[in-house]
Amino acid sequence: MRDKLRDYEVGDSVVILGYTEGDRRYRNKLLSMGLTKGCVIKLVKVAPLGDPVEIEVRGYGLSLRKGEADALIVGGKI
Repeated sequence: MRDKLRDYEVGDSVVILGYTEGDRRYRNKLLSMGLTKGCVIKLVKVAPLGDPVEIEVRGYGLSLRKGEADALIVGGKI
């Protein structure tokens, strides 16, 4: 299953399957933050208006804007 992070609820953990087509520099930015393919991320918090979202990846918290989070293709709810 290939979804966006917005398809899940707070507390859900998912696996990063890949990235949407787009700016290669932005993909490299996500990679440098530890958001690599096969990595498990947990949706920790969503702001009242839905932007930003807080995730936990590799033991640290990270906030992403909706556009940044939409660049991730996730699936495999754990």
